[in-house]
Amino acid sequence: MSQNILFLAHVDESGKSLPRIAFEVLGAALDLAAGSGGVLTIGLIGENVQEAADGLASTGARILSVSGREFAHPRYSTDAAAAEAICRAATPELVITPSTSRFLRVIPGVAQRLSGQVDTHITSIEIADSRISAKRWFYRQRLEAAIQRDARPWFLLMDSGCHEPWTGAARTANIEPIDVPVSPDQTRTVFAGIRTPNSDAQTIRPDAKLLFVAGAGWCKKQGDGKNHVAEAEVAILSFLQNSGASLGGSKSLVDQSGENQAVLGFMTHLNQVGQTGSTPRHPKGLSTCCHGEEPHVVGWRFINERRAINLDPNCGWARGKADVLYVADAFQVMERLNALLAKK
Repeated sequence: MSQNILFLAHVDESGKSLPRIAFEVLGAALDLAAGSGGVLTIGLIGENVQEAADGLASTGARILSVSGREFAHPRYSTDAAAAEAICRAATPELVITPSTSRFLRVIPGVAQRLSGQVDTHITSIEIADSRISAKRWFYRQRLEAAIQRDARPWFLLMDSGCHEPWTGAARTANIEPIDVPVSPDQTRTVFAGIRTPNSDAQTIRPDAKLLFVAGAGWCKKQGDGKNHVAEAEVAILSFLQNSGASLGGSKSLVDQSGENQAVLGFMTHLNQVGQTGSTPRHPKGLSTCCHGEEPHVVGWRFINERRAINLDPNCGWARGKADVLYVADAFQVMERLNALLAKK
């Protein structure tokens, strides 16, 4: 069942190293190669890939590259040409790549050029009954499918947070460059730059160690019979800034904006966590003013450590859905937490 496996990656925005997800996917590719007795080849795309290749040299794998100014930034025409050239040189049966936005746009087209098949959002790659089996989730992460294909090459784009990242000592790598001619027609699309929100305005942080989720209770009347939405916004934003956490929201909270109710100004449906929202993979999660309803908790299934703050000791979080439940006022707890974090 020996397989020729190609791990394909591109350099990140710095132009020097690989994105973090690449090391996670490389770990999965190395495990698969070892388990199947296959041969692993590495393919790299970027303006200058030597530094990135040096970081992978200790894998002992053959390293192919397509480099040059034309491949410095994402562009479908040049990225597709580079990926196709590497695949033709490596002649792989399996091509495993990280699910970056750059590759999600390009790899399906490359699979079509090579008469192969492609599957995206893969969470694990295993050997079952002497066959390669890839797994992914469907229906808002409630159904897991095991996929096997006879078509080759088979392209698999793997999601982040699904495998331990590979680590190894850097050393000088021997690279086999591949020349890919680029015509003027392929460079009509010009990279203009990257625009990102200010760090204090960005609330969705996939790489954060902590997911902080706010529930509808933040906008309801408190013990004094009044709403304290302004104070809630200050407390939550201060915590996000001090801790570097990512912000999530329950469906009941994000829906309030369409019901003419008081709502947190920075909360949108993009922050929603749950059955009809996102399913993040942060190491830790803290839910506040949320009752832990089942559709919301579905989005927490990949959080390793779950904690919640709620005044109701009988809420859903207390029924085995949280590792720790703090029966307390979230306003008071967050005020204390912000004070402690401000001292650091």
